[in-house]
Formats: sequence, structure tokens, C-alpha cells
Amino acid sequence: MKKDVISVLDLRADISDILGSALELKKRNDKSGQQLKGRTLGMIFEKSSTRTRVSFEAGMLQLGGHTIYLSQRDSQLGRGETIGDTAKVLSRYVDGIVYRAFSHANMLELARAATVPVINALDDLEHPCQIAADLMTIMERKGSFQGLKLAYIGDGNNVCNSLSLGAAIVGMDFMAATPPEHRPDPGAIASARSIAEKNGAVSEVVTSPQEAARGADVIYTDTWISMGQEDEGREKMRALAPYHVSQELMSMANKGSIFMHCLPAHRGSEVAAEVIDGPQSVVFDQAENRMHAQKAILIKLMAPSAR
Repeated sequence: MKKDVISVLDLRADISDILGSALELKKRNDKSGQQLKGRTLGMIFEKSSTRTRVSFEAGMLQLGGHTIYLSQRDSQLGRGETIGDTAKVLSRYVDGIVYRAFSHANMLELARAATVPVINALDDLEHPCQIAADLMTIMERKGSFQGLKLAYIGDGNNVCNSLSLGAAIVGMDFMAATPPEHRPDPGAIASARSIAEKNGAVSEVVTSPQEAARGADVIYTDTWISMGQEDEGREKMRALAPYHVSQELMSMANKGSIFMHCLPAHRGSEVAAEVIDGPQSVVFDQAENRMHAQKAILIKLMAPSAR
């Protein structure tokens, strides 16, 4: 039976294997693997992308597979073909589908109709592949999740939703500081709290960035204006101005803390240049790890042994 990765929750049972595999793949640095020889990955992108597209394409190539990239301009989706019909047709041609969508509802519709594995490459609710790379980066730097606190500062967006779930799954304390009008998704937070409690961790949402940063081992932020939200820019920038990650805010974290950002970044808005370009920043390791984490996910879903 096929397996999809639509939410971080879909990685829950396999997270240890995926992170272990990703770290091993990075260590080996094998660019001529054959784990997905003869496999083809269809990639539907409704939103622009740098890291996601390149990391999936390079990852598939390094695993011996192939990719086919489709933007809305390149497919009949842009002319009104249904998501379901597109999924059914592509399932006859490819071995897996990566989908970057504006709408989580469309993501679910495509996954229901497809007969091959579907991977969420970002929608308006979640960004699971990013979080797999984030957890890999934290593991690389800290060696364990035990006793760590991850503080997310800023907009309660798709990355925040998925981070709360990812932290809960690995038993890491999580605290998001967001404006009241830009809180994360209530369903994601409720699930994260429930999972965290079972794993001996806590998951909270507060309004004070100082409270979140205090005693943190990881401070994470994201761009304040997500793709498709440009019309909300002015109001949102005003609401989020107090959530700027400065060197002063970083100084409230634990000694040896790291700074993370999923990129692209806007220096002077969500983060100070001295922070993102400073010694605590691991953002480019984080970006590189997208490829390794996604390779591990692709092998899990599409390798011959997965069928």
C-alpha cells in the first residue's frame, strides 16, 4: 500500500529511521547511488521555489532516478483540469509525486486520487520536508533532542505548525512566540500538545518573544510574509515588528544555542544581519540538509523494498 507524506505526523513512526538514513547519506556523500534507479518523480509546483526544487531534483539524480517538473503554466491544471484527474494521469507515468500547493485542501485531494506516494513540498498548513531537515540539523549539532528547547519567533505559519509537531514527536520542548492575531493553526497546536505530553515534553504558544527565547537551545524564525500573502504585508509587518530576532534576543538563549531559518531571509525584518550571518547561525547547513532528508524520505517511499 502506498504511503504519503502530507503532514509531519505521517513521519511519526519512521522519524528515527529517516533521520538516521539522512545523516548516513550525508556522511557517505554518494552522488551516484542506485537506490531509485529507474524511478521517476513528478513535481507539481504552484509556487516558486529555489531550495525545494533543486534539492529534490539533485537528490533524485544522486539516487539514480529522474524528475519531471511541472509548473501551472506547464500543465493542464492551469487550464482548469481537476486535481483528481491530474493525479490519476500522473500516477500512470511516475512513481511518486511532489506537490507544492497554495491550498492544503488541494494537497489532500491530490493524495486521495493518486495511486503513487505523494509528498507535500509545502502548502498553506504544513511544510513537512523542511522540518525533517530541521530535525536532522539539530541532531547534527546537538547529538540528541533530550532536554532541548526550540523557540520559534514570529508568524504562526505553516513552518511553525509543522515545527510544533516535529518537536513533539522527538520529545523536544517547543515554545512559539507569535502575535495574538497570527497564532499557529489550533489543530496543529492541539495535536502537538497531546504528542508532547506523551513524550515528556511541552508545547506552548505565547506572545512574548523574550519568554520563548529564554533558556532556548534553538531559536528559529521565518519570513513574515509568505507566498500568496503579499496583500497583507503592511499590517502584518507592523504586528510582527516586536518579533525581530536580534542579537539581544539571542543572548537570552542558552550558551551554545543555534539560530535557524528556513530561507529565504529578509535581513533587517524578521532577523538581524549580525544574527543570520553570525557564528550561531546554521541556516546554510539547514538548507543543505533539505536534500539529504528528502533523499531519505524518497527512499522510504519509492525504493523497490517500499512496494
